[in-house]
Order: sequence, then C-alpha cells, then structure tokens
Amino acid sequence: MARPDAWRLSPEAYAFVTTLDTRFADLDTMGHVNNVAISAMFETARIRFHHHMGRHPQEQGVRWMVAAVSLNYVAESHFPYPFDIHCAIGHIGTTSWTISSAAFQKGECVATCDTTVVTHGAEGRRQIAETLREAMQANFLKQPG
Repeated sequence: MARPDAWRLSPEAYAFVTTLDTRFADLDTMGHVNNVAISAMFETARIRFHHHMGRHPQEQGVRWMVAAVSLNYVAESHFPYPFDIHCAIGHIGTTSWTISSAAFQKGECVATCDTTVVTHGAEGRRQIAETLREAMQANFLKQPG
C-alpha cells in the first residue's frame, strides 16, 4: 500500500477528535502497540464520531454496516502514550459513506484508516437520511486547495 498523501497526516484535515488510552495488553512482542489494537481503536473512534453526528441509527430503525476497511500503518506506536484519533467524512454516496481517520501519538501520525459504511433497513439498502447527510457534509475532510 502506498503511503497516504501528506495532507492526510495533518490533524487539521479532520473535523472530530477523540482520545483513547493504550494498554499494556495492546503490545506485541516487539514492544509496539499491535495492529489489532490499533484497528480496535479506530473502531471505537468511528462509533464516537457517528454519535457526534447525531442519533444512533438503531433509534431510527436503520442498521449501519461496515463494508470495507483500509488501514495504513505509518509509524511505530508505543505504550503508555494515548492515541488522538481524528475523523472526518471522506466520501458521501447514495447509500454509503467513507470515514477517513488518522491516529496520532505525541503529535505524530502513526496510522490512517478509511472505513466504508452502508445503511440498511428492513427492506435492504436505504438512502442516507437528509439530516445525516447534512451532518456528514458539516464534518467533511478538509483537503488542501
């Protein structure tokens, strides 16, 4: 996988930030925070970001399902330093969207993650509700230029 564009490694590109602590149990045999722990931190940040944008989908009779995850490990990460995970909307489609995130430790980007989410209801795929679409647009990724 190619290294993410330089602007993706800047916290200013993202609309939302949450902080998560690392745990000793997150370490691999080399003393780094392992890839599974980092993936779980992105998952927690994604859920917090969705709550930041509005009501939980189950309250609206809708399910949001992860369709794809692309993770890039940019630098080593270490315990006991917390992760600041920045999130924004990278793409909005008709029934799906992409959350673009970056994890920082001590001010340095250590990983990026893009997660594509689709919305489903009892009848199958559903279009993104207009109120959610407006919240997404207000939290869009800030690309240079």
